[in-house]
Amino acid sequence: MTDAAMPLKVKRSSKWADMWASIYANKAALCSLFFILFLVLTAIVTAVTQSMGIQILPYDPNTGDMEQAFIAPCAEHWFGTDQLGRDIFSRVIDGTRISLSVGAAAVSIALITGTLLGAVGGFFGGRLDNLIMRAMDVILSVPSILLAITFMAALGRGLDKAVLAIGLVSIPEYARIARSCVMAVKANDYIQAARVTGCSNLRIILKHIVPNITSPIVVRATLGISSAVLDTAALGFLGLGVQPPFAEWGDMLARSRSFIFSAPYTLIFPGLAITVTVLAFNLFGDGLRDALDPRSRRR
Repeated sequence: MTDAAMPLKVKRSSKWADMWASIYANKAALCSLFFILFLVLTAIVTAVTQSMGIQILPYDPNTGDMEQAFIAPCAEHWFGTDQLGRDIFSRVIDGTRISLSVGAAAVSIALITGTLLGAVGGFFGGRLDNLIMRAMDVILSVPSILLAITFMAALGRGLDKAVLAIGLVSIPEYARIARSCVMAVKANDYIQAARVTGCSNLRIILKHIVPNITSPIVVRATLGISSAVLDTAALGFLGLGVQPPFAEWGDMLARSRSFIFSAPYTLIFPGLAITVTVLAFNLFGDGLRDALDPRSRRR
């Protein structure tokens, strides 16, 4: 058989392979992914060791020594110490666990609830859809941080209250995305064909609709974690989030703002932690959007 007669073998690449290839080509997204994985690993290790009573941080993040107050960054205290003599490096590392856990939990609440409401409204339409969307419009009419503060004022202070407040104010974003995606998918011919063959609404939703709306929701969830981290820091700055002596980046900024000129390092490092973390999630979210959406993928 000659070469001309031999059948051509077409190499098919999977969706996941294309996604990782796109992320690998996007250096900003790739570096952000590695940094996020480092933060997640740090948070997990810190949480596990603390639950076991093992101290792996250089110093106890919640215990201070007034004789060690306001020590500038040095070999012994990499980020210096605060007004109570607590090691800032240890507190920033410990704050990673709190900020990421609040962000992930709040996004989970918003993603599950918002996607469910948006999918139900978009699929069934009619008065139910109108009722759900008008409720989402009411929530969106109030700035999210102001609404979160209102919820915190009603629910009280604390980490669990902050998770609930941030999650509730983020629901409309996911509901709108899910609704628009469901309505677009529902108009396709294969959905009508599934109805004709006798598929139930539940089967159509799980088999045909959910796989086609996952990508935009995952991208929004990735970007949503950065917003949740910012909201957590804002609530902590206002004294509504994590309560002392536990370390949280926003609370650290609030308690050090009086020393912005005399000891600026007490604000610089928690502020950098917030900035770099939010930037990493935003850059990775942008790269993930390009990887999952062929129309926006960079070549």
